[in-house]
Amino acid sequence: MNRPENTPENPDNPENKETPLRRAVCPGSFDPITNGHLDIVARASRLYDSVYVAVLVNKSKKGLFSVEERISLIEECTAEFGNVTVESFHGLLVDYCKQREIPAIVKGLRAVSDFDYELQMAQMNHGLSGVETLFIPTNPVYSFLSSSLVKEVAAWGGDVSHLVPEPVVRELAAKLDRH
Repeated sequence: MNRPENTPENPDNPENKETPLRRAVCPGSFDPITNGHLDIVARASRLYDSVYVAVLVNKSKKGLFSVEERISLIEECTAEFGNVTVESFHGLLVDYCKQREIPAIVKGLRAVSDFDYELQMAQMNHGLSGVETLFIPTNPVYSFLSSSLVKEVAAWGGDVSHLVPEPVVRELAAKLDRH
């Protein structure tokens, strides 16, 4: 019985089979990114070859930071990971995933109340396109943390330096004119 040679020219050579990149997306508004968000992105970056952070564009909502500012902050905060791409998106997340051939959405869950909403979204996304959702439990240190709370505390002059990365502390101070 003749077996094909194990040469680079042979298409049956397992060395010629490219392993597809494992890709996932971490979606959100990130206004601003918090240490809780960053923890989920960091954990996803260890599980996947390529992680996209998709910043939601919601024209009906006025954020503290513009989409461009949020992207810049997230890029600065995730640069050390080496496999994170930050982009904006509007429309359906499943369309964003389809365009980039991303089969998985990564979401952090802070509490049971998050699960109820996120489960519905995961089931809808799967039904629309087959994309899977991976839930990662939030580090208990960040279980209470949200961008809204950070903005409120910072607006009243509270110290949020333990809740957000340093670049966000710096930009919050500039936005709120507190130095």
